[in-house]
Amino acid sequence: MEIGSKIRKIRLQQGRTMQEVADASECSKGLLSKIETGKVVPALATLSKISKALNVRVSALMENGAIEDVALTGVLYETPDAFVPTSKGYSIFAFAPHFTDKKMQPVMVRGKKGEVRSHSVSHDGEEFIFILRGEVQIHVDKKIYQLKEGESIYFESVEEHGVVPVSDESFYLDILYE
Repeated sequence: MEIGSKIRKIRLQQGRTMQEVADASECSKGLLSKIETGKVVPALATLSKISKALNVRVSALMENGAIEDVALTGVLYETPDAFVPTSKGYSIFAFAPHFTDKKMQPVMVRGKKGEVRSHSVSHDGEEFIFILRGEVQIHVDKKIYQLKEGESIYFESVEEHGVVPVSDESFYLDILYE
């Protein structure tokens, strides 16, 4: 993924400074610089705020290629190289890389107990999380939910939320709708 270079390209095309975009996305100029240079892959919530500040969909920052009719993806559990580590400690894999300007962003998230830092994020849209493997603890607003394989949760993403693995390793499908 070349998220940072896409963010920089769009920002420059819009004639905006790094500080303007950082302020609009509620992140520091230093973090935005690290993202643009590829030193940090942002958390999904940060990416959502940056995309809103740039007035583009998250998918425009995460995906490459032309629009296709169908996107197929194989099982990724045993392919750790397919996942990109984020600043929060979890790793992500974006599905349907050839579909640009999607209304929803399906992402598989891989987390390991002790590596994912407790966090709380919020962003526009709605979110659906389905646990594929393992067990996680999710907080939405002030409520805490313990979800295991086969369980799901749907919520307004503007509510403060965060996911932390409870089992040694967890995989879950996270679908963000803008």
